[in-house]
Amino acid sequence: MFRFHPIIIVAAALTIPASALAHGSFAAGDPGDPKKQARVIEVRMHEGKGTMSYTPNRIEVIKGEQIRFVISNAGELDHEFMLDSVENNTKHKAAMAKNPEMEHDDPNGRRLEPQGTSEILWKFDKVGSFEFACLIPGHYEAGMHGVVVVKDER
Repeated sequence: MFRFHPIIIVAAALTIPASALAHGSFAAGDPGDPKKQARVIEVRMHEGKGTMSYTPNRIEVIKGEQIRFVISNAGELDHEFMLDSVENNTKHKAAMAKNPEMEHDDPNGRRLEPQGTSEILWKFDKVGSFEFACLIPGHYEAGMHGVVVVKDER
């Protein structure tokens, strides 16, 4: 029979990524349940003269509400919609600066080609302010970010 030393078990646990320990939990909530009702919010990505933005750039939801973001890229460039905390998006933006063609497979984000569309189904289970942003180098700085404010009640 094997006996495991507690220090070895702790050392092994420390090598597990934090995301695996979080069981899929994200700063802004969790992926939604397609079997449950969701309020639809259309988000449009676009470029202007020296600017990039989302319409709308501010969204208010109630804690516990499930939202189906229908995202469309009306621009001529690729854009992203990454839903997270400002802190996490800042870290992700730094990683994108080093690898601008980074592929994403995250339930809280999408990268869209010009004229592309996609959806994110999201349940907001935490009160606070969260950010959606395009983290492709230069896009955030051109104004491509917005806020989701999650309130406790109506």
